Amino acid sequence: MNNRLETFVKDNRKAFDIMEPSEGLWAKIELGLDAKKKKKPVKLYLWMSAAAAIVVVFGLVWLYAGRLQNKDLEIADVSASYAKKEVHFAGLITEKRDSLAIFASANPELYKKFTADLRKLDEDYERLKAELPTSPNQTFVVKAMVKNREIQLQLLKQQLLIINQVDDYKRVNQI
Repeated sequence: MNNRLETFVKDNRKAFDIMEPSEGLWAKIELGLDAKKKKKPVKLYLWMSAAAAIVVVFGLVWLYAGRLQNKDLEIADVSASYAKKEVHFAGLITEKRDSLAIFASANPELYKKFTADLRKLDEDYERLKAELPTSPNQTFVVKAMVKNREIQLQLLKQQLLIINQVDDYKRVNQI
């Protein structure tokens, strides 16, 4: 098959050579080679679309970052004096809870009742803490959080007093 094509081209070579391109065609080709390629103008709406997309992306990032910052809001961000009180109460509460845990082995039933009350106050404190970033009156919420810590401390003091009285009563009645 390839052979037949070659023989056809050889036989008809003179018929192919009679048709040559015109001189004007070669001139047009040369002009096209010498001419610089024209850049297509970038349409204004493409630039506007890209700028709008960038603005939207930055806006969304800014909003998202703002929400993250609000979720990390602490008492010290609202009031430094209340933050100091809260830290002081939290330290005392930890100390009293440790003291209460020591007496747990001697009075397990009493300890369970005491920890149930403290657990309820802890839940209230965590609810207040979660409410703080979105509250319109953050100072009020901070005051409630500090008051909660103060109540926890008072409750722990009362519980330790009760445990000491129970232990004293047991000692006096054994002798």
